[in-house]
Amino acid sequence: MTRTDPTNPTHDETTPAAPVVPGDLFARHQTITGLRALADFLEANPGVPVNEYGHDLLISARAAADASAAALVDQTAALLGVDVADDLDRGGHYTATRTFGRISYRIVHIPDYRRREHLARDSYQHNIRLDTNQDTNQDGDQGSGRAA
Repeated sequence: MTRTDPTNPTHDETTPAAPVVPGDLFARHQTITGLRALADFLEANPGVPVNEYGHDLLISARAAADASAAALVDQTAALLGVDVADDLDRGGHYTATRTFGRISYRIVHIPDYRRREHLARDSYQHNIRLDTNQDTNQDGDQGSGRAA
């Protein structure tokens, strides 16, 4: 699977995904072991609730460059046997998802420019404080109709 990157006209569609490193193999083993243990636990304990609508195992494709992260999504989509959902031209993400019953495996690439945009937009959040008592004014009166 290939794609074009509207934000990078020099995008090389043959850029390989990052290779698997030994630390990744350890994390992979721990994830598989944990999922099996969770499945065994849930099967043995029917009183433990589960989400009626299922669960997502969300993987963020992190790489030094957008092209490498997108290539990892492409490679994973091929292994999953699914198409890539490319919403980059609408300001979205680049994802591949496969559902196993009510469990979805999803890998997502969020382009660097979108991450920076998000950080810039949220950079002011610490300066905003919500009025937790909107129905009571400073005098304790309810609904006086006065502006704060």
